[in-house]
Amino acid sequence: MPTPRIYLAPMEGVTTFVYRNAHAAVYGPLDKYFTPFLEPHEKRSMKTKERNEVLPEHNQGLDLVPQILTNHAEGFLELAETLQDMGYGELNLNLGCPSKTVVTRGKGSGFLASPGELDRFFDRVYKGLPGEMKLSVKTRIGMEADEEFAELLAIYNRYPLEELIIHPRLQKDYYKNSPRREAFRYALRESKAPLCYNGDLFTEKQIAEFEAEFPQEECLMLGRGVILNPGLPTVLRGEADGREESVRREKFREFHQRVVDGYRALDIGERNVLFKVKELWFYQIHLFEHAEKYGKKIKKAQNLETYQECVRELLSCCRIAPPGSLGK
Repeated sequence: MPTPRIYLAPMEGVTTFVYRNAHAAVYGPLDKYFTPFLEPHEKRSMKTKERNEVLPEHNQGLDLVPQILTNHAEGFLELAETLQDMGYGELNLNLGCPSKTVVTRGKGSGFLASPGELDRFFDRVYKGLPGEMKLSVKTRIGMEADEEFAELLAIYNRYPLEELIIHPRLQKDYYKNSPRREAFRYALRESKAPLCYNGDLFTEKQIAEFEAEFPQEECLMLGRGVILNPGLPTVLRGEADGREESVRREKFREFHQRVVDGYRALDIGERNVLFKVKELWFYQIHLFEHAEKYGKKIKKAQNLETYQECVRELLSCCRIAPPGSLGK
């Protein structure tokens, strides 16, 4: 079975350009990266935080696709021109975010409740996309019922999408319940666009089971699985050192330090750096065996010096779980 193409999912506040660069430097670049979503703004340009995410000098050597959250074609097209001027050739439309604050504005997965408006949006966008700009979509399968997906997929099939990334949950599911894989199976039969699967693939075991169920699908978007285990892509690519505990430990140590140093270089203040790196441990702590007490120490650390000492202690005392044991 061929090695799947691996994309890094956008996670607000987590998969920042600092994280992406650190991960690529230590574990090797993934096939594609997607920015946390950008929103068009009528009365101002991008925020500094948003611009930092897409600046070419912050993403050198990475195949990065900016993701846009909107239901207004004109705003999308204006932002598309800005991003094309920065050198981007592909944009991704977010039709998957289930957050209530997004959905109530008719954006993200909330846009799926208005298929007629969505169709008109695509028609207007494809008539106005600049140059050779490509458009991909990340979508859920509907708002309330599985039956909604057939109409949505028919709309997607009317347009030359570069790629359709499917998270087979409904908006009402949020991140609960199991992904509705029958919907993905339907898309494999009916979609005109190339597909990528996203949803609850956190471990090597889960990915192997997915590949056995869908041997024809060769593209996976991983989010929490990579945050939990940054070395997961090396295992999936069959790299031998991905299974050596001592090598995995040293790679994680280097990766972690690159993330810390990357945030410190932004001059955002120690408190903000501490917040950013602590957030990762909500996931990363599960990579280590018997690490609960060290996780509590990391969570309680009030300054970077104490935090760094807690991480050093964890890395010297706790083994990284063997790849095959995660997810059992």
